[in-house]
Amino acid sequence: MARAGRPTIYDVAVRAGVSKSLVSLVLHGSPKVSDERRAAIQAAIEELGYRPSRAATALAGMRTCNVGLVIDDFRNLWFVDLLDGMRDVLDERGFQVSVADLRRDSHAVDGFVATHAEAIVIAAEPDPSAARVPVPVALVGGRAQKVPGADTIANDDAAGAALATRHLLDLGHRRIGHLTGAGGSATLRRDAFVATMREAGLDPLVAGGEDETTEESGFQATRHLLAEHPDVTGISAANDVMALGAAAALREHGRRIPDDVSLVGYDDSPLANSRYLSFTTVDDRSREVGAVAARAVLARIEDPSAEPQHVLIPPTLIERGTTAPPS
Repeated sequence: MARAGRPTIYDVAVRAGVSKSLVSLVLHGSPKVSDERRAAIQAAIEELGYRPSRAATALAGMRTCNVGLVIDDFRNLWFVDLLDGMRDVLDERGFQVSVADLRRDSHAVDGFVATHAEAIVIAAEPDPSAARVPVPVALVGGRAQKVPGADTIANDDAAGAALATRHLLDLGHRRIGHLTGAGGSATLRRDAFVATMREAGLDPLVAGGEDETTEESGFQATRHLLAEHPDVTGISAANDVMALGAAAALREHGRRIPDDVSLVGYDDSPLANSRYLSFTTVDDRSREVGAVAARAVLARIEDPSAEPQHVLIPPTLIERGTTAPPS
């Protein structure tokens, strides 16, 4: 639906189901637009009564060279490497990255559109309205919700969780628990853990699932796991932050890591590779995820008719000091 007042180029883009850049190409007579999309844009222009003024035409030719990054929690260190990967690519092209946290600003996507961001990377569960954003969108990470027409770049969460589980199995563990939380990535990792355990003929022990994947949720899930299954000898967590909470709960219960219980995180965040913690973890190659996402949105800024990319990046297991054979 058009916004109140004089229709804008964004209203045309939303009505036609295309990006603002594509509308701009049509207005400037570019031959790069398909006949089907050109017809849809022209129909939207007529329906809305859109008439570009000289000032609007001049503004349409301006570049903000800004890409918006939407995240769901600044406390999750996974975003550190993701942002670094984006900056590796965007800095060389003269683009800046602006970051917004959905916990602080639930309208972050609309805010980036209003400030003329040239593309938006969403590292959170997207709102359905993201499908109507008139600029290129990339969705990063495993997400329960999808955005039609968006690039999707993610670590292969299922493969990574299977790596973590098989690592514990190969060490000889048979009573293995998994700490999970809400969200698409956590769900993919939980399901892969369950499948890998069942393939081995073993019971999958799962704790958590309703809360965010925070340190506190990892702490509480581990307490529950130990209360229900005191014989557990191995634990995998949905991410390194939950693994940190698990470590605190294990210490509270007098369990030594890895002597009594082996612990595996996920993400290979700065937390995991600190000298003090030295978590065995799964490297989700989030820096590469960020770089691929940045290249994808740049490609669609340059050619709005380009097909969206869908990329799964394979993870690797990083063995450190928190796993060992069961005693």
